[in-house]
Amino acid sequence: MSTKYTGGFITKSPVAPTTSAASGIWTLDQQQQAQKAGTWPSPPIFIEDLFSTYLYTGNGSTQTITNGIDLSGQGGLVWSKSRSNALSHFLCDTVRGRAFYLYSDATVAQQGPSAADRDITSFNANGYSLGPNSNADINTNAATFVSWTFREQPKFFDIVTYSGSNSNQTINHNLGSAPGCIMIKKLDSNTFDAGWAVYHRSLANPNNNYLVLNTTAATANYGAPFISSVSSTTFTVAGNAGSISLAGSTYVAYLWAHDAGGFPVSGGGSTNGISCGSFNTGSGNVTVELGYEPQWLLMKSTSSGFWYMVDNMRGFAHSSSNYFQANATAAEAAFSGAEGFFPTQTGFQNNTALSTNETFIYIAIRRGPMKPPTVGTSVFLPIAYNGTGTARNVSTGFVTDSVIAINRNAFSSYSPSWWDRLRGANLALRAYAVGAELNLTSTNELTGFDFQLGFKVGIDNVNYDINGSYATTPFVSYSFQRAPGFFDEVCYTGTEVSGQTFTHNLGVVPEMMFVKSRSGSTDWTVYHSALGASARIYLNATNAANTGTAAPWNSTTPTSSVFSLGNAAATNLSGETFVNYLFATVAGVSKVGSYTGTGALLTVACGFTSGARFVLIKRTDSTGDWYVYDSARGITSGNDPYVLMNSQAAEVTGTNYVDTDTTGFKVTAAAPAGLNANGGTYIFLAIA
Repeated sequence: MSTKYTGGFITKSPVAPTTSAASGIWTLDQQQQAQKAGTWPSPPIFIEDLFSTYLYTGNGSTQTITNGIDLSGQGGLVWSKSRSNALSHFLCDTVRGRAFYLYSDATVAQQGPSAADRDITSFNANGYSLGPNSNADINTNAATFVSWTFREQPKFFDIVTYSGSNSNQTINHNLGSAPGCIMIKKLDSNTFDAGWAVYHRSLANPNNNYLVLNTTAATANYGAPFISSVSSTTFTVAGNAGSISLAGSTYVAYLWAHDAGGFPVSGGGSTNGISCGSFNTGSGNVTVELGYEPQWLLMKSTSSGFWYMVDNMRGFAHSSSNYFQANATAAEAAFSGAEGFFPTQTGFQNNTALSTNETFIYIAIRRGPMKPPTVGTSVFLPIAYNGTGTARNVSTGFVTDSVIAINRNAFSSYSPSWWDRLRGANLALRAYAVGAELNLTSTNELTGFDFQLGFKVGIDNVNYDINGSYATTPFVSYSFQRAPGFFDEVCYTGTEVSGQTFTHNLGVVPEMMFVKSRSGSTDWTVYHSALGASARIYLNATNAANTGTAAPWNSTTPTSSVFSLGNAAATNLSGETFVNYLFATVAGVSKVGSYTGTGALLTVACGFTSGARFVLIKRTDSTGDWYVYDSARGITSGNDPYVLMNSQAAEVTGTNYVDTDTTGFKVTAAAPAGLNANGGTYIFLAIA
């Protein structure tokens, strides 16, 4: 069987295997099956294969940026910016070569060539390398940086170079769809330097009108076709226009696709990964629908104004957002207070950060990962540690979206506490309490998620919730990455309307949901598939499950795309802000399930191969605590320390209640009624 890529999918020819869809497109599930069976020569393409936001600290020496993007084999663009210093945006691509770079904030010609030990020294199969004598713009010692990497791929991004002329000319490209945005820069200083001319499909009369990336200027009208005849294979540039087609000059064009599909989804077909659109601010607030949650935005008013750049690695959250200006050298800045932009499950919103009745164009890129995890260690990590009382980075090995932190000595003001990227750093929800979200910025606790593979903690010597060093305080933390089928998070505002639905991006039917009001004092309301959509149980309490109540979930089982709410104040009070943490079963990674106690040794099979590293258990037919076990503190025969999610009580050691089993975990005969009463019913979440 021969195969070929077509915009992220592999189509079959000439003979279809038994696992293929009749349409000729393999669904996501079929792709995974074929990959496991060894019958597929290469994997499908996801957004994480094509785009990366990567945070790093300069060292003034050699370092390698491993972001998972194949630049040496597929080609692409690296766009870098110093976060801490006022330095230029640094753009280097594989078409022009590693030794040449441009500034998005300047009109100057292409710079370079760089020496072999300077700047980007090589494009690699999983990122790129920096040299020991690099430009200050990308590797100043101790300065912080971000790089955005765009891989060349049909229906996503393409790079074209061409020579100018004094007549109209048609330029070929390989985007495979009509570009939504084209940025063109003159590379040489022949006659004069030229700015960045920007075509965008959403400009009024986009063939004649254009923007300039390196300025705040409003839309300009060329008076005739400027960048026109934009198609899936070509675009036309005006002749004798110095910024895009001057005889004797050379140019580079960066092309971004718009809603072209090309990214596989479970069930067949494809979905969008990048959009180029526009919005009007109206009265100052606006909601933009993309059909997906974005991770990166570039925006510009068609009137005078900055080119704003935001991304979810540096802070693109419901509480605040950080930005750059693509047209300026300024260091990273933050919108004041709650102003700025924040993502929704299906797009983004702005909060009065912009002038009223103003039109903006944008480029948006979908949040990843889109690929379901295959091992638990790629999306979850328990860490047992002693507080240091000094600010530091905590490494997890993956992009961390949420953290639960517990003080094991009970010497804490707010532990156990739940923190996450989407709500914003330093905002804690107490798992044991009904209280609203706490802003703990002044006590320097979880200070940021802007550390590439982990999170940041501060001194925390006031509340001792995550890092305080009083009497060598011991802690345990649980780090999670949002990933298809495993874990997702939704922030929403209540409506108190029965039957209200909210979109989620878990990609499968949620089996366990934890809902908490962020702005009000309400119980943590928990949904579990074993209890059904007419039952609820509280994370912050020992109560048995409350059955026969429609209010929390409107007696409606969630689907693979939405969850339903009734008019219960704890899940949907009008005007209050809420968060919902959603979990499901992923083969070999996680298991949401239930069991019936026997009073004797009981093995709970989860489909794992090396046992559970995390187990959360709650009795549902009677009162009982929420027990938490993990491999970091030890799940071993004879001593299984546990903490309680619903209590500030200290860790309990010296018990033998829960042990590991290769397929999951065991509950022993010594376990109390809260874990293993004969005939008792229990729910659990286990992670491998």
